[in-house]
Amino acid sequence: MAKRRSGGMPSGGAGGGGNMALMKQLQKMQEEMEAAQEALGSETVEVSVGGGAIKIVITGHQRVQSIEIDKEALDLEDEDWLTDLQDLLVAAVNQAVEQSQAMAAQRMEGISGGLDMGGLGGLLGG
Repeated sequence: MAKRRSGGMPSGGAGGGGNMALMKQLQKMQEEMEAAQEALGSETVEVSVGGGAIKIVITGHQRVQSIEIDKEALDLEDEDWLTDLQDLLVAAVNQAVEQSQAMAAQRMEGISGGLDMGGLGGLLGG
């Protein structure tokens, strides 16, 4: 009896070109993501808390660029003014970091089209 050959594609057949196209597409996506990451360093988010008492500017790389404190908005006669100021600073920094991370995630999602980058086994360096 003769052995039957399986119906699989021979290696090096028509499927090989698809792998090259995928690799080129992934390389392009990686380049776009690197450019977007670099651009995030100069993009900023501004957060204001306490009715404008504290304003923070932070980059897309989560680097605080500036903190402004409006002393007119603080009640310096209140014995807890320092505690209030510290609480406002914590709230402002946390909000700024969250908004910066959301901005960065939005930029990356725009490039990857929602693709789970972790699912690619680190192919894109992420």
